[in-house]
Amino acid sequence: MDVRNTYLLDTNILSDMMRNPSGVAAQRFLKLAQSTPNVKLCTSVIVQCELLFGLSRRTHPRWQTHYDKVLESVELLPLDSTVVPSYANLRSLLESAGTPIGPNDTLIAAQALSIDATLVSADAEFLRVPGLRVENWLSGEEKTQIPA
Repeated sequence: MDVRNTYLLDTNILSDMMRNPSGVAAQRFLKLAQSTPNVKLCTSVIVQCELLFGLSRRTHPRWQTHYDKVLESVELLPLDSTVVPSYANLRSLLESAGTPIGPNDTLIAAQALSIDATLVSADAEFLRVPGLRVENWLSGEEKTQIPA
């Protein structure tokens, strides 16, 4: 998998794309999709669970349409056994350091690490994950942060 061309999008990014189809995250997504050869824009089934939970609290049918459109634009990655070693090591490391992150975020970070992807998220918690490349498309900046 080409490191620079694989992006795993987190819940807050896809949620923003649903709420703001012309917003900064959606624009960055389109720019990458149109200008980067062999780019892989994906998300985790864990993110899908979080989005569906949020959607279950919305009553207007337009949200289902926005959800469907956004999910059709990314590859949905299942959670499989290749994530297990990454998850176990990451959770142990973060808990030993006294800097754990939420259980879903640990799974999402482990999945990004296991496929060597850049995680796209506005969640600063991910900056505590050593070696995880993180981009925040909601900040308007185009830089990747890699925690030590």
